[in-house]
This record gives sequence, structure tokens and C-alpha cells, in this order.
Amino acid sequence: MPPTLASLVHHSALKLTVRAGEDRLDVPVRWAHVSELADPVPYMEGGELLLTTALKLDAEDGETMRRYVRRLAGAGVVGLGFAIGVNYDEIPEALVDAARAEGLPLLEVPRRTPFIAISKAVSAAIAAEQYRAVTAGFAAQRELTKQALTDGPEGLLAALASQVDGWAALYDASGAVVAAAPEWAGRRAARLRADVERLRERPAPASSVVGGPDHEDRVELHSLGTGRRPRAALAVGTAAAPGTAERYAVHSAIALLTLTTERSRSLHAAEQRIGTAVLRMLLAGEPEHARTVAGDLYGGLLDAPFRIIVAECASASAARAAGEPAARTPAARGTATASADGTDGDPPAALAEVVESAAARAGEAVLAVPEGDRLVVLATDGGAAVAACARYAATLETARERAAGAGDRPADGHELVVGLSAPAGPTAATVAYKQAEQALSVARRRGRVCVEHEQLAAGSMLPLLADDAVQAFADGLLRALRDHDATGRGDLVASLRAWLSRHGQWDAAAADLGVHRHTLRYRMRRVEEILGRSLDDPDVRMELWLALKATSGD
Repeated sequence: MPPTLASLVHHSALKLTVRAGEDRLDVPVRWAHVSELADPVPYMEGGELLLTTALKLDAEDGETMRRYVRRLAGAGVVGLGFAIGVNYDEIPEALVDAARAEGLPLLEVPRRTPFIAISKAVSAAIAAEQYRAVTAGFAAQRELTKQALTDGPEGLLAALASQVDGWAALYDASGAVVAAAPEWAGRRAARLRADVERLRERPAPASSVVGGPDHEDRVELHSLGTGRRPRAALAVGTAAAPGTAERYAVHSAIALLTLTTERSRSLHAAEQRIGTAVLRMLLAGEPEHARTVAGDLYGGLLDAPFRIIVAECASASAARAAGEPAARTPAARGTATASADGTDGDPPAALAEVVESAAARAGEAVLAVPEGDRLVVLATDGGAAVAACARYAATLETARERAAGAGDRPADGHELVVGLSAPAGPTAATVAYKQAEQALSVARRRGRVCVEHEQLAAGSMLPLLADDAVQAFADGLLRALRDHDATGRGDLVASLRAWLSRHGQWDAAAADLGVHRHTLRYRMRRVEEILGRSLDDPDVRMELWLALKATSGD
């Protein structure tokens, strides 16, 4: 505890007597200051015990004392020490009355007690308090370090909550609560997610204070990590602002959690290299070797059905669609790790952060491998990582639609294309990867953020015909028939569509067109003559039908 007026009064060597303000002696004293000025307020900071002999004061004048005491109380002076036997044998009643009226503690200082003795007592008490705080801080640091080494972040948070007599919570890079102590604090911490996200947008290290006297508690938020973008955040909730010892504990926790975060980054890089090797073995058809290399790190993931997610930037997808050279499998490219400083301008890295955070919270394994301009993820079917990917894609899809509706260009983070395979096992990893790539290709063609392979199997293939190359083929195949119809010598395109839709049934197709079946037979012979192809060939009929479907306006 810092020195208080009460501790000074009880100091046996000072012999101080309380003459007013007996109920306010528990106020901390920040310093003891001597002044004989009629108005010392300009030189006060607040929290001082002012010592005076009233050398330049008319201490017997009631109005003068009321103004003097009122000024001191307004400036935050916590007490007035008046020396007797110097200029006044006793404390004038005018000063006593003024002090009582303002509630300002008034201490009588005997002549044999020099002011310097009071200053030394205050200074010694402050130094002792600082020493106790530093000692307590080192003890807290040792305890926090012990808990961090034995029980990890959860143990550290529990020790920190005990040290500050409050609660503590740890957030991951996405702003989700990873751990909290005590257990009930998780609900309180979850309500601060928006504040954590705002903190995350500021360069690290950053901190902010949420709440205060009108709230249930005062919460300090601190970013964690040494990179430009914080990798995690710490929340500390207390009833009031932490004292010196508590502040030491908070700073120790920040340092330990930052160290843990940076160590986790190195471990994550090593895990990623192992994950890359596991993925290459799976795609090379060596599931047993992949399982051996994965060991306990990814072994659980390979024991259950998983899905493969392939994601890349829309710009990279456009380049692939344009035929620019690009390796088609992860095994053929070099690994590029996402920036440790953040995921700005790197949508696949942002998705990796989302799925990895979700998997960590759920306690499930996930394998995320950045490969060049692409991200490949193996995640448990029906697990938290796959669900998080779907939610994230849906959020980006909504944002993209809103931007398009407003005529704006989508933000960089929304330029993501994702393909998701059907559930598979280690022996079918190559098939699953091809499925994910096929879904990615469809997402690219449709202008979608995410497409699942199962949606392709359950849906129509007609949207696939929207590709420019397919339409160019369709236009070329049907151009001669359209040129014939443009001369007014018949309606071969409409007749062909009716005949194909009726599976070659002459009477039904003729009825649809409102012509005689012999007329329709003549038109189909003209189609064969113009195209130079036989309608008896099922491949020809298939190509013509798809061409009619792919051509806009038909």
C-alpha cells in the first residue's frame, strides 16, 4: 500500500495530530511538499500533503482561510500540515473551521518535528511500496512463467487472473476467444470481439481500454506478436486500473504470450514443411508413407474422411483460364509460406488463417499448405475447418454482390476462388484433389467464391457451357444453318431444335413446329447437307444439342 495520511499520523516519530478531516485519512499521499506561498496551487499536481508555517498567510482571517483551503482542495491536495510554534503557537480556529468545511484533512505538526522528517517518511514509504511492487512483480513473473511452461496459455491466464484479482482472456488472430480464466470470463470476453478486431487493424504493439466506471469492469486489450499485424490479443478485466504490481504481472503475461506466439510461428513453419511432404505423398499415391511421416501431427486427420480445399486469388484463376503456364499439382511447385506479418493482399493466406483458427478452437487437425499462388487444405469432413471455410466464402460472396450492386470494385480480400472436393480417404486423395480443382474451375467460370464438387454432381451441367471457348465452338457449328435461315429459305435451326428435343420423333416434332412431317424430313436432310454430318450419329446429335443450349438467345 502507498503511504496515506493515516500511516503518517500513526508514525511514532512524527507526532502528528489530526485537527480536521478525520474521515479522509485513508487517502494515498503521492508526495510531501513545503510551500509558504499564499497561493501554491500553480505548483501542485494533486495528491500532495502540503506543509506550511503560514509565514505569508493571515491564518486568523476567516475569509482568507476559506479561499486558501478551497483552492487547495480543488487542486487535489490531500492534506495540509501546519507547523505550530513557528509563526503561530496554535492552529488558528479560522483555518480549522475552513478545513472542516471543505473536508480537507488538517494535521498539526509539533515544533520538534521538522518538515524534512515528514518528507523523508513519505519518500521512504513510497520507495518501500515500489520495492514491494517490484518484488511482487518478479514473483508474479516467476509464477506466470511456471504456469506457461507447465500448463500453457490456459495456466498462464489462470495465474494472471489471480494476480490482478480479475479475469483474462486470449484471442486468436481472427478475434475469437481461445482461452479464458476463470471459465465464466469466456462469455464476457466474447462480447469484446469487435474491439479486438479494431485493435488488430492497428500496427503492433497496440493497446486500448474498454469500459470504465459506468461498466461492469475495466478491460485492457493488448496485441501480441512482433509482426506488423498482431497474431493474437490479450484481454485483462479488473474492477479498477491495475496497480504497480498488477501492471508488472500484465506486462509479464504479454511478454510470455508473445514469446509463445513467436515460438508457435517457428513450429508452424516446421509443421507446414511436414504437411507439404504429407500432401505430396498422398497425391503420389503413397498413403502409408504419408501416414508414417504425419505421425501424431496429422495422423488423426488421415484416419477419418477428409475434404480437400483448393483456393487461389481470382487474378491467378483468370491467368490459368487464359492459358498462362502454371503447375497443376502442389508436388510440382515450390512452397511459398504466407507472410508472417499479416494476410493483406493475400486472400488464400486469409482463408488459411480462418480454417486454422477454427480447427484450433475445435481441437481438430487441419493441414494447410500454401503452394505458390494457391492454397491446398486437408480438413476433416463435417469438421469446424470446413464449416468455417463455407461461412467465410458466404461472407465474401455477400460482400462481392453488394459491391457489384453499388458499382464498386470488390476489396482485395474478396478476390478469392475456392473449390471443395467430396469426402475422401487417403487412398483417394488424388481423386479428391482433381474434384477440388474441377470445382475451383467451375467457381472461376461462374464468378462464384466457392463451389463444392457435390454441387456439380447434383446440379445441371448447362452453366458450364457459359465458357467463351464453348460458345465460340457453338457459334461456328451453327453459323451455316443461321446463314441459310437468314435468306428466308427455311427455319432449319428451329426445326433442328424441335427434332432433337423430341428425340427424333418426326410426328411429335412436326406438330410442335406446325408443319407436315415430310417438310420436317426435308429440312433435316438440308441440315445434313449443309453441315456435312449425319444426324444418325449420336455424337453429332449431342454436339448440336449442346451447341443450341450454349448459344445465347437459343
